[in-house]
Amino acid sequence: MAVAQPKSKPAPKANNSSASKGKMQMHRRSRTGCYTCRLRRKKCDEGSPSCTACKHLGLRCEYKRPMWWSNNDQRRMQKDNIKMIIKRKKLSEKTNTTTNTQVMTPGCETPPGLSHSLPTSATFSDSLDRTRSASIDSLFDFNSTPGIADYTAYNAQMHSSHSQYASMYPEFSPYEIDVKTERQMFVNDIPTRRESTISTFSNYQPPPPEHMLPSYPVENEWDGLYDAREMAEEPLNMNLFDFSHAPSTAVHQVAMQLDEGDQRLLDHFITDVLPTIFPVLETNQPGSAQSDYVLPALQSNKCYLHCCLSISAQHYKSIMNVQGDQIDNDIMRHRYATISELCEALNRDTDHQEILEATLGMIFFQCSVGRSDDSLPDIPWHQHFQAAISLVQKLDLSRQVLESHDTQSFNMTLTSWIDILGSTIQGRAPTFAHTYREKHLSQTNSSLGLRELMGCEDRVMYLISEIACLEALKKDGMDDIQLCQHVHALGDQIGLTEIGESGPKIPFNAHGVLSPKQLSKNMTTAFRLAARIYLCSLVPGFTPSQASCVGLVEKLTQALEFIPAGANGFDRSLVWVYLIGGSVSTAGSSFRAFFDERLQQIGDLANLGSFGRVACLLKEVWGHVDGQYSPGGGEAHYVSWRDVMQMKGWDFLLI
Repeated sequence: MAVAQPKSKPAPKANNSSASKGKMQMHRRSRTGCYTCRLRRKKCDEGSPSCTACKHLGLRCEYKRPMWWSNNDQRRMQKDNIKMIIKRKKLSEKTNTTTNTQVMTPGCETPPGLSHSLPTSATFSDSLDRTRSASIDSLFDFNSTPGIADYTAYNAQMHSSHSQYASMYPEFSPYEIDVKTERQMFVNDIPTRRESTISTFSNYQPPPPEHMLPSYPVENEWDGLYDAREMAEEPLNMNLFDFSHAPSTAVHQVAMQLDEGDQRLLDHFITDVLPTIFPVLETNQPGSAQSDYVLPALQSNKCYLHCCLSISAQHYKSIMNVQGDQIDNDIMRHRYATISELCEALNRDTDHQEILEATLGMIFFQCSVGRSDDSLPDIPWHQHFQAAISLVQKLDLSRQVLESHDTQSFNMTLTSWIDILGSTIQGRAPTFAHTYREKHLSQTNSSLGLRELMGCEDRVMYLISEIACLEALKKDGMDDIQLCQHVHALGDQIGLTEIGESGPKIPFNAHGVLSPKQLSKNMTTAFRLAARIYLCSLVPGFTPSQASCVGLVEKLTQALEFIPAGANGFDRSLVWVYLIGGSVSTAGSSFRAFFDERLQQIGDLANLGSFGRVACLLKEVWGHVDGQYSPGGGEAHYVSWRDVMQMKGWDFLLI
């Protein structure tokens, strides 16, 4: 049914002329302003190398037509990214202003303590110890049902804190409003000219005090939320990593000669791919990965450049859903150039640091791009990793990290992350397991920088390495009694990492600013629970329907609720956690509904990289498990996610 359009009333001729003149003046704009200001519809002073507006807001100032300008979807995504940067800057400025005001104002009282928000370290550890002991003791009587601790109180507190503030925060988040105004002129009821303008209004409104503080006297109303004292950040060591490069002189520009197509790929890599690769490091040390590691490597390492251009083309193909020979040729051309450069450098036996950078890029960057159904030929990640192992040994990095107390080799930290979690994917012992064991036992030099780089505390990662070693021993024929003793011992070691931990909390302070320290604690909790599940799966006769496993999966689901969600969240940094927990979740588990919800919140990015691959794998696993219950009500046979990967012919690095 057609809807009649309102006709504009005729106005005096003079007014029409004046309005037209004003309208022409209002829409007149510079054609040489930067594309960032054009996208924001802001006046640009055309400063060089960066205009004043972009410099003030920390935005990328582009005078050359970028790739995203010609595509509406990409332009919208770019605008959303810019809005997010502006929001963070305003939040930071607001936080500093508020902090200074509170310091200068006498009589400000500290919010009530949160010592009762979650079970204390003693009760938390004791309950897990009782659960673990009951499960391990029952291993010697396989007819008994493993015991499980009562999680009711823990669940209730966790749910209460999350639901209350998850519903409150979006209401008070800073936001920008785009107001679109459309005018259309009709001549004899026929639409002729149509004009459209968009104005952007920014709004920051802090939550009113009555919404942030409880009405007294409500006892323990603050339980499970945040404590301003606990959220205080510990000083960051900005010189923790040795990037093996001098810092880049240009933060957003890479000086090199490339043809137009490759320049677009490079711009796309820096703008769209790079921010997704090290999100946790970005919260701890903003800009360090880009300015100290990636950009210098792009300028000095030709092999690394080809690697990044291939990854960029692969990401562009996936995110834009582009099909055709041209984009495939870009992917394969740079992929082949990377491998050729690697082989030549290996034959020369020189430039080991540069080769290691490119090799790690070929492995780890792949986790952020591509889809599970990619059909273009490529070398498996573990073959690349064999070359990386050889280079680490040539550079003697494993010995250096044991001796270094102040700085850590960035390449060795990234290698360790791939080594530990990659070994669990293949069911083998990590190559540098001895190094991690030495680090774990050290009282003065235990850090490898894994927490700062990826979010999980180093000691938990070392224990995951030990569990992988135990699985390798199990495959080699370790007897069941000895295996169970080792499982019990490692369970106790995991419990030791919980001492002093009160459980996950919302990682934002009262002003909506993300706390990197609390984020890391929440991620460590998730990895710790996944490690327990991984450890339990080694026990003879293990099935996901056992009460102990069901309880751990439910607890993991609750912990994951404290991880920021969405396209700018950190779910994609927890691929291994989702793999381990999801692969043993039963049909009635809340984990599955939670995972589907997170997929929807991430949007199109949920199909990319390792997160998209683990989503496909879990659906296949659930399909096999759920369809194997016998008509007589018998229990389903345990189907390992590794078996499903083998059946599908997949060789993914799910980290």
